[in-house]
Amino acid sequence: MIKLFVGLGNPGPEYEATRHNAGFWFIDALSDELKAPLSLDRSYHGQVARTTINGQNVWLLKPLTFMNVSGKSVAALARFFKVAPDEVLVAHDEMDIVPGQVKLKFSGSHAGHNGLRDIHAQLGTADYWRLRIGVGHPGVKAEVVNWVLKKPSQEHRVAIEDCITRCIKAVPELLKGEMEKATMMIHTSAPPRPKPPRKAAPEADAED
Repeated sequence: MIKLFVGLGNPGPEYEATRHNAGFWFIDALSDELKAPLSLDRSYHGQVARTTINGQNVWLLKPLTFMNVSGKSVAALARFFKVAPDEVLVAHDEMDIVPGQVKLKFSGSHAGHNGLRDIHAQLGTADYWRLRIGVGHPGVKAEVVNWVLKKPSQEHRVAIEDCITRCIKAVPELLKGEMEKATMMIHTSAPPRPKPPRKAAPEADAED
């Protein structure tokens, strides 16, 4: 079950609407949904909310350390409250996924994401959950840094917010540890549309 929800991003108004802050957007939405307001807690180097759901303590965290040293914040809170790595979910931007899609994943490499890289190092393990929020790829490796530090188009922002809404609906399953069910809810973008009825083939004219 998930006890600590983390969203990655960079602090400051200049970064607020950039792709790299998609994890922050998730935590803000979750904070609203759970009616658990975030407040600055310097002990954990970030904004923190704590609430109780069905008798279980749940924490929300937005590290304010800048992306590349996010692990300092995550590890500080997880260790103090004895939250195991497999009870941690980290929401972050993912360039290998298109806007509007999101993937839930357990463990694995950081794939070059500096926020995850530092969390790996500070927790001493890769065995935690990730919520990979698609922001798309610029198509050219040299443009990656500029891409994540820029705002998405309005169309892409709406698509990202829609997928975050879908993730929020799966939070009860995440809290109960029903990860397979949560995965299905998160990965399903929309119910399949019913197929249109097949048209009957036109009858051939009879030959004289």
